[in-house]
Amino acid sequence: MTDSKLPGRILVLDDDQALCELLVEDLSRRGHSLHSALRVEDARELLHKEEIDIVLTDLNMPGTSGIDFCAELQKNRPDLPVVIMTAFGSLETAIAALRAGAYDFVTKPVDLDLLSISLNRALQHRHLQEKVRLLKDQVRRQQPDDELLGESTALKQIKEQIIRIAGIDTSVLISGESGTGKELVARALHRQSNRSDGPFVAINCAALPESLLESELFGHVRGAFTDAREARKGLFVEASGGTLFLDEIGEMPLALQPKLLRVLEDHKVRPLGGAQEIDCDVRVVAASHRDLDEAVEQQRFRSDLYYRLNVINLHLPPLRERGNDILLLALAFVRQLSQQLGKSVTGLAQPAAACLLNYHWPGNVRELHNVIERALALSVHDLLTVEDLPEQVRHPAGDAPLPARLVEPGAILPLEEMERRYIHQVLDQLDGNRTLAAKALGVDRKTLYRKLKH
Repeated sequence: MTDSKLPGRILVLDDDQALCELLVEDLSRRGHSLHSALRVEDARELLHKEEIDIVLTDLNMPGTSGIDFCAELQKNRPDLPVVIMTAFGSLETAIAALRAGAYDFVTKPVDLDLLSISLNRALQHRHLQEKVRLLKDQVRRQQPDDELLGESTALKQIKEQIIRIAGIDTSVLISGESGTGKELVARALHRQSNRSDGPFVAINCAALPESLLESELFGHVRGAFTDAREARKGLFVEASGGTLFLDEIGEMPLALQPKLLRVLEDHKVRPLGGAQEIDCDVRVVAASHRDLDEAVEQQRFRSDLYYRLNVINLHLPPLRERGNDILLLALAFVRQLSQQLGKSVTGLAQPAAACLLNYHWPGNVRELHNVIERALALSVHDLLTVEDLPEQVRHPAGDAPLPARLVEPGAILPLEEMERRYIHQVLDQLDGNRTLAAKALGVDRKTLYRKLKH
């Protein structure tokens, strides 16, 4: 009989060898690809080695139950449908199976035709879920990330690169000055990747001493060192199925770098004090504000690890090179922080905006956020004024020419056009509300309309 409408790769788990062989023979005739196991341990090994679409398991297995195994699969492989066979077709059994995450259950003695119908439905459900996931991924990759705020050419290029590489499951190295938003970019890569349903785990390699960093990354067994009273998984295992972000990778001690390289190459991690390796399915995104090429030349960073991490490189521009993104970010921070601090500040007075544009921002976006937060705490007006800004922003030493802040290189525009663009950006930040925009800019509505028309 060959009635399989949707051939699938099925794993049969039953300690009754005769029944196992019967099911394998019948389902193979119906067009499916079959694997079988008599023990749960063998089934786990097959699931690790083979591509499986559906699991058909007996309810009662030596040492465990089909329901417990189903619950285990639901936790580790929620995309995998499970059909449970039972000789006890009670309502309580059915409810327990479904609560454990089973797609369906069939009673013994097994009606092979009814079983085939159940398996086909489960396979159709799995394929439909996969289509929905692929469509969601496609839509997500075609959309820019809302958390990366800015309209400068430099940032648009970063957003386009993120869309192109998010679905490529390889290592990424993000470079750029401190405070440019490297973790935001790492999170955007994760959100738009095939791993978006998995965890995003971040660690700053400069924040921990060598011994603690090793334990955090790779885990340890109980008694591996003093005070290791309990075993710890480690971040590579915790991030399995998702993304591990290694911030300030250039600060990682040389002694740990070979161990990191081995994990990246083998996709296995051995906890401190442990004898067994643990599989870890992780995409690594690393970041550094240092010049790692120079660190390699000076033998402060391993060249083999550098090449393994730097498969794809994303370089983030400093804030001073992002033109009017400074104002877009400042206004976004004003709105966000005003709400958090219980303030009624709605925008920036024009002189304050000019100060922000003229400052060189050595601390980049992080410094801008701190400046706006401090200014809001001090402000007693509806708009942030020059007086609210710190001294170094009001009177920066060695001011660069203002046009370098206002526009991008090669794009010098007439003052009226720059003013009009700024007004439109303010309107975008305020959802098109012209009354609020006029208030934020410190002009009346008539003046705002006139400037928009010209």
